[in-house]
Amino acid sequence: MTPTLDRTELHALLTLRFTPNLGPRRTEHLRRHFGSAGAALGAPLTALRGVPGLDARSVAGIGTATPREQAESELARAAREGVTLLGRGLEGYPDALEALGDPPAVLWVRGDLPDFPVVPRAVGIVGTRGASPHALGLTRHLAADLARAGVTVVSGLARGVDTAAHEASVDAGGISVGVLGSAVNMIYPSENTGLARRLTLVSEYPLDTGPAQHHFPTRNRIIAALSAATVVVEGELKSGSLITATHALECGRTVFAVPGRAGDPRAAGPHRLLREGAVLTETAGDILDELGWEDAPAAPLPDLPPEQARVYAALTTPATLDDLQGATGLTLPDLQTALVMLQLMGLAEEVGGRWARR
Repeated sequence: MTPTLDRTELHALLTLRFTPNLGPRRTEHLRRHFGSAGAALGAPLTALRGVPGLDARSVAGIGTATPREQAESELARAAREGVTLLGRGLEGYPDALEALGDPPAVLWVRGDLPDFPVVPRAVGIVGTRGASPHALGLTRHLAADLARAGVTVVSGLARGVDTAAHEASVDAGGISVGVLGSAVNMIYPSENTGLARRLTLVSEYPLDTGPAQHHFPTRNRIIAALSAATVVVEGELKSGSLITATHALECGRTVFAVPGRAGDPRAAGPHRLLREGAVLTETAGDILDELGWEDAPAAPLPDLPPEQARVYAALTTPATLDDLQGATGLTLPDLQTALVMLQLMGLAEEVGGRWARR
């Protein structure tokens, strides 16, 4: 399509998006039946009635003035605010979303969206908002190492695991995509407003749409489809994380789960996934090996005194004092001194009796 035709078709798709009683599936039925969204808007009522999957209520609003005006206003405002709109079937729309049964007709994007082919080099990392310190530390390691391997990290910008995944990815120099349950100009939770500026944001909701409880399970399918695999770090049995994992399986994606502490409700979700065949993971290497991708390069070591450098180099995964003594050969007092110094410099943290890099 030429740019002019692209713009015309995008306006038509957006018009259908604003038409009452038309969801993604019905919009796609119309687009495929008539060859384009523009042709569907111009079709006579008798032809519209013959489209499979449409009822009288769905047909009634097609081609009316209000949705057209809303679409024109949204396009103009998005252009003013630096938000890109991507229409299904048009250039730039992620091919990966075609794995869904109901891809959004239109996506709102703030920032530079990386390429998302049918099988994208991207991994979704999800988990509970009330994550344990151990889970947050492990999430940071996973996301940072994946970023250094050139993997885009996708999550939902929620508190807890999502926030840790996004932060670690961009801190490591990678690209992270936040899929929102609100508009790209309505950041939720508000404390992540600063973090959101460092991410590419994606939403299927028009500008000024606030967060709503029913939006979040729906947006989880987009996280799953944009990712070649989804990693569940922590999550209760009834949680959005497990919904995302279900969508991932429906998309033909790989599901990874991080084992947790027996009896912890936050570990119940990953443990159930593991029993059902999810791939056990504790490191980015587990994920990269399973997907057949090259390993992440080692993180550059900071310039440290010899004993601290030995301890830091040994902290490739969460480790106990006994583990670190065996790996470094240091006496317990020297090891503890080195760990305290690394902790003061913000390079290490102790979580649940294990030490890990921050």
